[in-house]
Amino acid sequence: MPSVLVIDDDRTVVHFIRSAFKGQDIEVLAAATAEEGLKLLRSGKPDALLLDILLPNTTGLKLFEEVREIDANLPVIFITASGESDTAIEAMKLGAFDFLLKPLDVAKVKHLVEQALEIRRLTAIPVEVPEITASAKSDQALIGRSPQMLEVYKSIGRVAPQTVTVLIRGESGTGKELIARAIYQHSLRKGKPFLAVNCAALPDALLESELFGHEKGSFTGADHRRIGKFEQCNGGTIFLDEVGDMAPLVQAKLLRLLQEQRFERVGGNETIQTDVRIITATNRNLESMTEAGTFRPDLYYRLNGFAIKLPPLRDRGDDLLLLVEAFLFRFSRELNKPLQRVSPDALKILLEYNWPGNIRELQSVIRKALLNLTGPVLVPDFLPEEVREPRRESHDSNGGISDESRDLGRFLDGRLAANSEDIYAEAIDFMNRYVVTKVLKTAGGNQSKAAKMLGITRGSLRSKTQTIGLKIDQVVSQDDAGDAGDDE
Repeated sequence: MPSVLVIDDDRTVVHFIRSAFKGQDIEVLAAATAEEGLKLLRSGKPDALLLDILLPNTTGLKLFEEVREIDANLPVIFITASGESDTAIEAMKLGAFDFLLKPLDVAKVKHLVEQALEIRRLTAIPVEVPEITASAKSDQALIGRSPQMLEVYKSIGRVAPQTVTVLIRGESGTGKELIARAIYQHSLRKGKPFLAVNCAALPDALLESELFGHEKGSFTGADHRRIGKFEQCNGGTIFLDEVGDMAPLVQAKLLRLLQEQRFERVGGNETIQTDVRIITATNRNLESMTEAGTFRPDLYYRLNGFAIKLPPLRDRGDDLLLLVEAFLFRFSRELNKPLQRVSPDALKILLEYNWPGNIRELQSVIRKALLNLTGPVLVPDFLPEEVREPRRESHDSNGGISDESRDLGRFLDGRLAANSEDIYAEAIDFMNRYVVTKVLKTAGGNQSKAAKMLGITRGSLRSKTQTIGLKIDQVVSQDDAGDAGDDE
């Protein structure tokens, strides 16, 4: 009979686990302290371990090291009441099987334990992840405990100690650079240089020089040798934001660097060897760009060594409240504002707003509201007008509000409020979603017909719908669902 060991000083958790597996052929062993747990681990030889992060006189993360010495292949599922991102990242980086938050969900617990027991039964050996004992904390902490963000934290923990390239995808303003920094801070290259370059903020010629450097006299104005970012960052990590805006010539040089870890400065003949880990980010549809010939497919495959998809703020549930609270706390102290509380009406407005500019827009709005604050209570009047009175949303043919047909003016207001420096690209992405949705509705969900109307291939249409997260049943009525299915 397979067995599960629970190490947790909370008796209610032990009772919960026993109840979850009552009547099943699974034995549940329990210990309230690390010492008791290690004894049971040695004598009972369990097939899975549920380990609390906070234990009397120690932590689950520290105990994990001893567990690995006793049984290196034991699947360990961490459980805790804390949703701090660093905890999830450290747990996954150490090689945990998974990470659960209290209060525990019985279906989730049973599913993960059954998976762990099956892995144990098949004697599958988990990949060993190099351990980094020093904690890495950013001044800008990752905030959120939604299921989507927990998956992001676990992805960071899995990939950070490796040397593979990482592609971070998500809408503008979702915090892609913060994720890149978290990967760096939890990597073996921590302490070495970390440099960030926005590929959309520089003209093509300047971007090439910024990345690879140039020799004196290589072009007009090059009155001295310049050392590029890849040379400066030798041994470290470089983050290339908005990599989809990179010109073809720069793409070719970047591809060679990825393949050979060497390059030449602009106008130079000397081959320079470097050792740089590359993390990239984009809000563009790189798959469609490769089909259109504007982005090299071989470079895309190189950059996409490991992908992390950041969810938009509107899909993060209660994370919005956590972020509002965190930004109010931070900015009230930065701006020396005597904020004591937020009125229910003001909080309701913040929670119901759609945040097209994501976290960047939320930060901007909170800062503006506190600049307007004249007393200890934040009321609706202190919020920016575009949040208090958002423009009326468009409606679909059935009378319901359609996210896809949201007024472009409101979208632009949100981007301007977020101080975005990439509004043109964001507007194009917005319009792509609007046009694809509208045409699919007109075509009754028939993808072949919609692709013909759009003047693109069906494969390109499928790629577009996948990239923007659009499902056919979201844009056709129930009566048309059969047509959509017939076209699959």
